[in-house]
Amino acid sequence: MAREELTRLTGNGNGNCNNDDCPNVYRTANGSIVVQGDVSNAFQPPQGEALVEIPESVLREAFRALGW
Repeated sequence: MAREELTRLTGNGNGNCNNDDCPNVYRTANGSIVVQGDVSNAFQPPQGEALVEIPESVLREAFRALGW
């Protein structure tokens, strides 16, 4: 899946997140959520999965964008 196929819910001109290199939340065409963040080593997830860490403010922004 290419980034162009996702709807960006966060970092759309708020703060310094316009360079695609900061935590963000995206929505796919089928309604699932994709999260971009710093890699976390809190525990080892199953093969094919990854842990990322994002600030609470990014989740709050995504919830607002979704009307939740």
